[in-house]
Amino acid sequence: MNDVPMTTAAEPDGAPRIAVLDILRGVAILGILFMNINDMGQSLFASFDDVRHLGWSASDQVAWWLREVFANGTARCMLEMLFGAGMVILTGRAAEAAGHLQVLGRYYVRNLILLGFGLVHIFILLWPGDILHTYGIAALIAFLFARLPGRWLVVIGLNLAAFTLVSGASDYQRIAQRQATLAQVAVKQRERLPLDAADRAAIAAQKTHEATKAKRDRELAARVAAEDVARSGTALTWARAQWNTIGVIEGYGLEALFVWEAASTMLIGAGLFKLGLIQGGRSRRFYVGMAVIGYAIGVTLRCVTVWQAMRFDDAPKLDWATSELARLAVTLGHIALINLLATSARGARLLRPFVAAGRTALTLYIAQTLICLWLLFPPFALALYGKLTWGPLMVTAFAIDAALLWAANRYVRHFDIAPVEWAWRSLIEGRRLPWRKPAPLRAGRAPR
Repeated sequence: MNDVPMTTAAEPDGAPRIAVLDILRGVAILGILFMNINDMGQSLFASFDDVRHLGWSASDQVAWWLREVFANGTARCMLEMLFGAGMVILTGRAAEAAGHLQVLGRYYVRNLILLGFGLVHIFILLWPGDILHTYGIAALIAFLFARLPGRWLVVIGLNLAAFTLVSGASDYQRIAQRQATLAQVAVKQRERLPLDAADRAAIAAQKTHEATKAKRDRELAARVAAEDVARSGTALTWARAQWNTIGVIEGYGLEALFVWEAASTMLIGAGLFKLGLIQGGRSRRFYVGMAVIGYAIGVTLRCVTVWQAMRFDDAPKLDWATSELARLAVTLGHIALINLLATSARGARLLRPFVAAGRTALTLYIAQTLICLWLLFPPFALALYGKLTWGPLMVTAFAIDAALLWAANRYVRHFDIAPVEWAWRSLIEGRRLPWRKPAPLRAGRAPR
């Protein structure tokens, strides 16, 4: 029997809550810190390129390996899927009392307000890695497909995975062919055989590639060094470094990629919810198979990817083609495992604390930024920037999450809604929502 009820009490604005979705949301929002803390505590640019800059001892390598295989992108992926599921829940409920255009308008207002919260997170709290504004934009796109059947939503949502697979495979084949040609050229040169036009073209292309890569490496090294100096300097240099990072992300056009990823995954989540997969609507046997298949595909692909990445060479990488497929597969494995645990008494007790984390997810997300970006690492506070390597960073993330999980459970005993959620939903409703739990009624004295 499942100790975690499928539904819990509604929010103050009437939004229904499904316990399994809250658990998944709680796990995801706490898990996302393992992906963000390295960019808060060390160079963001270095962690995107040469991860050895953040420490490369044996324990660091183990921590980075576990993070890459089981956590990289999966918390974000789960949140995106849950956002899609929430889209189905919210618009379905609203459609019962209003027409499609009214539902469209209300949902757009909801996400434009979320976009505003994300912009505050970026430009006021100075966190370049914010996901709220991305989700706010992506939801406006995903909603246009919301009324399609579940299977169609999943198929359409796989567009990024399909694009990555095709384009990545093309790049892999092109680089592999170039390196094979260069190997043949090397053999000819050793044996003093004449080179043809194709051989000379391959040599020229390789020289151009090496020159471009060397220039890029020098620029990146200079950027990382400047970031390290600025973020460990003064409050002013720290703030400037954060603003510079925001500009670089926009300059590279990464925002469009992030929105594409989020909108695609939201559609998958919406489809899986309609099919009853996310919220525990299938049998235990189904979730066992889903976990086995998801982990078999995702973990295998990621183990190969990590092994190739740890060689730090120019050889073509499987990850170019399979990164999105692996991310989706591992995430589905996580979702299946959590649904399996939720259907057993022991597993339900283990997961119950995450219900509170799911109900306070927005507030916990902002709290992670305040703790890490404004307390632990900046030069005007504890000044730990650059002092923690991969292993200690992951341990720190675990400790912060444990404290936030405890705080969330304490909080929901006394309040119906968390502070950031309260502000967001009050703006959506256009009124000040209650957030304290009503005081329990006390028995009066018996009349004499």
